[in-house]
Amino acid sequence: MAKAKKPKDWIAGAIKHPGALHKKLGVPEGEKIPAKKMEKAAKSKNPTTRRQVTLARTLSGLRK
Repeated sequence: MAKAKKPKDWIAGAIKHPGALHKKLGVPEGEKIPAKKMEKAAKSKNPTTRRQVTLARTLSGLRK
């Protein structure tokens, strides 16, 4: 049974609308989103917002 290949640049495919989370949370691009705003957005009723927060947290961990 062959394994499915992971795309090499999965991050580029994961980010469909760069800056959308910043815009949604009212934080200017280039500034860091405060932790309290991220926590509040993570508990949002909107599933897209929750996914964006999860992706943002994942990507911030990759940088270290």
